Amino acid sequence: MEIIKDKNILIVGATGCIGKATALLLKQSGANLFVTSSNKSKLAELSAELDLPSNQTFLLDITDANAVKNVAENIHQQIPAIDILINAAGIGIIKPIENLTEQDFMQTVQVNLAGAFYVVKNFIEPMKIAKKGLIINIPGVLGKTPMAGAAAYSASKYGLNGMMKSIREELKRTDIRITNIFLGGTDSPFWDHIDLRVQRDKFVQASEVAKSIWFLCQQPSSGVVSELVLQPFNHQAI
Repeated sequence: MEIIKDKNILIVGATGCIGKATALLLKQSGANLFVTSSNKSKLAELSAELDLPSNQTFLLDITDANAVKNVAENIHQQIPAIDILINAAGIGIIKPIENLTEQDFMQTVQVNLAGAFYVVKNFIEPMKIAKKGLIINIPGVLGKTPMAGAAAYSASKYGLNGMMKSIREELKRTDIRITNIFLGGTDSPFWDHIDLRVQRDKFVQASEVAKSIWFLCQQPSSGVVSELVLQPFNHQAI
Protein backbone atom coordinates (compact mmCIF):
# COMPACT_ATOMS: atom_id res chain seq x y z
CA MET A 1 0.00 0.00 0.00
CA GLU A 2 0.98 3.61 -0.49
CA ILE A 3 2.30 5.42 2.57
CA ILE A 4 0.99 8.78 3.78
CA LYS A 5 4.18 10.04 5.42
CA ASP A 6 5.64 13.04 3.55
CA LYS A 7 2.90 12.99 0.92
CA ASN A 8 1.77 16.46 -0.20
CA ILE A 9 -1.95 16.44 0.58
CA LEU A 10 -4.40 19.29 -0.01
CA ILE A 11 -7.68 19.34 1.90
CA VAL A 12 -10.23 21.78 0.50
CA GLY A 13 -12.86 22.65 3.10
CA ALA A 14 -10.56 21.57 5.91
CA THR A 15 -12.46 23.26 8.75
CA GLY A 16 -15.72 21.43 8.16
CA CYS A 17 -16.64 18.48 10.34
CA ILE A 18 -15.23 15.86 7.96
CA GLY A 19 -12.37 18.01 6.68
CA LYS A 20 -11.02 18.77 10.14
CA ALA A 21 -11.21 15.16 11.34
CA THR A 22 -9.40 14.09 8.17
CA ALA A 23 -6.73 16.78 8.51
CA LEU A 24 -5.94 15.75 12.09
CA LEU A 25 -5.70 12.08 11.16
CA LEU A 26 -3.47 12.67 8.13
CA LYS A 27 -1.22 15.01 10.08
CA GLN A 28 -0.72 12.27 12.67
CA SER A 29 0.34 9.98 9.81
CA GLY A 30 3.09 12.38 8.72
CA ALA A 31 1.49 14.03 5.70
CA ASN A 32 2.68 17.42 4.49
CA LEU A 33 -0.66 19.21 4.61
CA PHE A 34 -2.04 22.18 2.72
CA VAL A 35 -5.50 23.30 3.83
CA THR A 36 -8.17 25.74 2.72
CA SER A 37 -11.32 27.09 4.31
CA SER A 38 -13.81 29.87 3.71
CA ASN A 39 -13.97 30.56 7.47
CA LYS A 40 -11.10 32.77 8.66
CA SER A 41 -11.38 32.12 12.40
CA LYS A 42 -11.79 28.37 12.03
CA LEU A 43 -8.85 28.28 9.62
CA ALA A 44 -6.65 30.06 12.17
CA GLU A 45 -7.69 27.59 14.87
CA LEU A 46 -6.99 24.58 12.66
CA SER A 47 -3.66 25.97 11.50
CA ALA A 48 -2.57 26.38 15.11
CA GLU A 49 -3.81 22.91 16.04
CA LEU A 50 -1.94 21.34 13.13
CA ASP A 51 1.09 23.61 13.59
CA LEU A 52 1.04 24.55 9.92
CA PRO A 53 3.07 27.44 8.47
CA SER A 54 1.12 30.33 6.95
CA ASN A 55 2.17 29.36 3.42
CA GLN A 56 0.26 26.10 3.76
CA THR A 57 -3.07 27.55 4.92
CA PHE A 58 -5.38 29.48 2.62
CA LEU A 59 -8.60 31.41 3.12
CA LEU A 60 -10.50 30.43 0.00
CA ASP A 61 -13.93 30.78 -1.55
CA ILE A 62 -13.94 27.94 -4.07
CA THR A 63 -16.67 29.62 -6.12
CA ASP A 64 -14.12 32.30 -7.06
CA ALA A 65 -12.22 30.85 -10.02
CA ASN A 66 -9.41 33.42 -9.81
CA ALA A 67 -8.95 32.81 -6.10
CA VAL A 68 -8.63 29.07 -6.68
CA LYS A 69 -6.10 29.72 -9.44
CA ASN A 70 -4.05 31.96 -7.15
CA VAL A 71 -3.98 29.36 -4.37
CA ALA A 72 -2.91 26.69 -6.85
CA GLU A 73 -0.10 28.87 -8.18
CA ASN A 74 1.06 29.58 -4.63
CA ILE A 75 1.17 25.90 -3.76
CA HIS A 76 2.86 24.91 -7.02
CA GLN A 77 5.59 27.45 -6.34
CA GLN A 78 6.37 25.40 -3.24
CA ILE A 79 6.01 21.87 -4.62
CA PRO A 80 5.79 20.41 -8.14
CA ALA A 81 2.38 18.82 -7.64
CA ILE A 82 -0.12 17.74 -5.01
CA ASP A 83 0.01 14.00 -4.41
CA ILE A 84 -3.51 13.74 -2.98
CA LEU A 85 -6.34 16.23 -3.43
CA ILE A 86 -9.28 15.86 -1.04
CA ASN A 87 -12.32 18.02 -1.69
CA ALA A 88 -14.36 18.12 1.52
CA ALA A 89 -16.05 21.45 0.78
CA GLY A 90 -19.77 21.64 0.20
CA ILE A 91 -23.13 22.99 1.29
CA GLY A 92 -26.53 21.39 1.67
CA ILE A 93 -29.89 23.08 1.15
CA ILE A 94 -32.78 20.68 1.58
CA LYS A 95 -36.17 22.23 0.75
CA PRO A 96 -39.26 21.20 -1.21
CA ILE A 97 -39.37 22.73 -4.67
CA GLU A 98 -42.01 25.30 -3.71
CA ASN A 99 -39.66 26.73 -1.07
CA LEU A 100 -36.44 26.39 -3.06
CA THR A 101 -35.35 29.75 -4.43
CA GLU A 102 -33.26 30.45 -7.50
CA GLN A 103 -30.55 31.72 -5.15
CA ASP A 104 -30.64 28.46 -3.16
CA PHE A 105 -30.26 26.44 -6.33
CA MET A 106 -27.47 28.47 -7.89
CA GLN A 107 -25.52 28.75 -4.62
CA THR A 108 -25.65 24.97 -4.18
CA VAL A 109 -24.47 24.32 -7.72
CA GLN A 110 -21.75 26.99 -7.48
CA VAL A 111 -20.21 25.52 -4.34
CA ASN A 112 -20.71 21.79 -4.87
CA LEU A 113 -20.15 21.57 -8.61
CA ALA A 114 -18.54 24.69 -10.08
CA GLY A 115 -16.22 25.02 -7.08
CA ALA A 116 -15.14 21.40 -7.45
CA PHE A 117 -14.48 22.04 -11.15
CA TYR A 118 -12.27 25.07 -10.40
CA VAL A 119 -10.28 23.06 -7.86
CA VAL A 120 -9.72 20.02 -10.07
CA LYS A 121 -8.91 22.12 -13.14
CA ASN A 122 -6.20 24.08 -11.33
CA PHE A 123 -4.49 21.13 -9.66
CA ILE A 124 -4.75 18.41 -12.27
CA GLU A 125 -2.21 19.66 -14.84
CA PRO A 126 0.85 19.24 -12.56
CA MET A 127 -0.50 15.79 -11.65
CA LYS A 128 -0.67 14.96 -15.35
CA ILE A 129 2.95 16.07 -15.79
CA ALA A 130 3.94 13.88 -12.86
CA LYS A 131 1.63 11.16 -14.28
CA LYS A 132 0.39 10.30 -10.81
CA GLY A 133 -1.90 11.51 -8.07
CA LEU A 134 -5.15 10.82 -6.28
CA ILE A 135 -8.31 12.96 -6.30
CA ILE A 136 -11.02 12.28 -3.71
CA ASN A 137 -14.45 13.91 -3.90
CA ILE A 138 -17.53 13.34 -1.76
CA PRO A 139 -20.70 13.29 -3.90
CA GLY A 140 -22.59 11.54 -1.11
CA VAL A 141 -25.41 9.06 -1.64
CA LEU A 142 -27.57 11.88 -3.00
CA GLY A 143 -25.12 11.95 -5.90
CA LYS A 144 -26.55 8.64 -7.09
CA THR A 145 -29.88 8.20 -5.26
CA PRO A 146 -32.37 11.08 -5.08
CA MET A 147 -34.34 12.18 -2.03
CA ALA A 148 -37.43 14.36 -1.68
CA GLY A 149 -36.44 17.95 -1.02
CA ALA A 150 -32.95 17.54 -2.46
CA ALA A 151 -33.49 18.90 -5.98
CA ALA A 152 -30.64 21.43 -5.77
CA TYR A 153 -28.34 19.25 -3.69
CA SER A 154 -28.81 16.14 -5.85
CA ALA A 155 -28.38 18.19 -9.02
CA SER A 156 -25.01 19.43 -7.78
CA LYS A 157 -23.87 16.05 -6.51
CA TYR A 158 -25.07 14.07 -9.55
CA GLY A 159 -23.14 16.61 -11.60
CA LEU A 160 -20.03 16.13 -9.47
CA ASN A 161 -20.29 12.36 -9.81
CA GLY A 162 -20.65 12.57 -13.60
CA MET A 163 -17.92 15.19 -13.98
CA MET A 164 -15.34 13.12 -12.11
CA LYS A 165 -16.26 9.95 -14.01
CA SER A 166 -15.80 11.81 -17.29
CA ILE A 167 -12.44 13.22 -16.16
CA ARG A 168 -11.42 9.69 -15.15
CA GLU A 169 -11.87 8.64 -18.79
CA GLU A 170 -9.43 11.39 -19.84
CA LEU A 171 -6.78 10.11 -17.44
CA LYS A 172 -6.64 6.47 -18.46
CA ARG A 173 -3.08 6.79 -19.79
CA THR A 174 -1.83 8.21 -16.50
CA ASP A 175 -1.62 6.83 -12.97
CA ILE A 176 -3.91 9.54 -11.62
CA ARG A 177 -6.64 7.86 -9.62
CA ILE A 178 -10.10 9.22 -8.84
CA THR A 179 -12.28 8.11 -5.95
CA ASN A 180 -15.85 9.19 -5.27
CA ILE A 181 -17.14 8.70 -1.72
CA PHE A 182 -20.88 8.17 -1.39
CA LEU A 183 -21.74 8.99 2.21
CA GLY A 184 -25.08 8.40 3.83
CA GLY A 185 -26.23 10.34 6.87
CA THR A 186 -23.22 11.77 8.67
CA ASP A 187 -23.59 13.54 12.01
CA SER A 188 -22.46 17.07 11.17
CA PRO A 189 -23.78 20.66 11.24
CA PHE A 190 -25.23 19.91 7.78
CA TRP A 191 -28.33 18.65 9.59
CA ASP A 192 -28.68 21.42 12.16
CA HIS A 193 -31.09 23.50 10.10
CA ILE A 194 -32.76 20.80 8.01
CA ASP A 195 -36.34 20.02 8.95
CA LEU A 196 -36.26 16.24 8.65
CA ARG A 197 -37.03 13.85 11.47
CA VAL A 198 -34.04 11.53 11.43
CA GLN A 199 -32.20 9.53 14.07
CA ARG A 200 -28.89 11.39 14.28
CA ASP A 201 -27.63 9.05 16.99
CA LYS A 202 -27.50 6.38 14.27
CA PHE A 203 -25.60 8.52 11.77
CA VAL A 204 -22.05 7.81 10.67
CA GLN A 205 -19.58 9.83 12.74
CA ALA A 206 -17.19 12.29 11.09
CA SER A 207 -14.25 10.50 12.73
CA GLU A 208 -15.24 7.31 10.93
CA VAL A 209 -15.50 9.13 7.61
CA ALA A 210 -12.01 10.49 8.24
CA LYS A 211 -10.74 6.95 8.77
CA SER A 212 -12.21 5.90 5.43
CA ILE A 213 -10.44 8.80 3.70
CA TRP A 214 -7.23 7.90 5.54
CA PHE A 215 -7.61 4.38 4.15
CA LEU A 216 -8.25 5.66 0.62
CA CYS A 217 -5.06 7.72 0.77
CA GLN A 218 -3.19 4.42 1.02
CA GLN A 219 -4.63 2.73 -2.05
CA PRO A 220 -2.18 0.34 -3.71
CA SER A 221 -0.38 1.84 -6.70
CA SER A 222 -1.50 -1.15 -8.78
CA GLY A 223 -5.20 -0.43 -8.37
CA VAL A 224 -7.85 2.10 -7.46
CA VAL A 225 -10.94 2.21 -5.28
CA SER A 226 -13.22 4.01 -7.73
CA GLU A 227 -16.13 4.25 -5.32
CA LEU A 228 -16.61 3.89 -1.60
CA VAL A 229 -20.09 3.75 -0.09
CA LEU A 230 -20.39 4.43 3.63
CA GLN A 231 -23.80 4.81 5.22
CA PRO A 232 -25.59 4.07 8.48
CA PHE A 233 -27.35 0.78 9.02
CA ASN A 234 -30.57 2.72 9.52
CA HIS A 235 -31.41 6.37 10.08
CA GLN A 236 -34.92 6.49 8.79
CA ALA A 237 -37.32 9.25 9.79
CA ILE A 238 -38.92 8.84 13.18
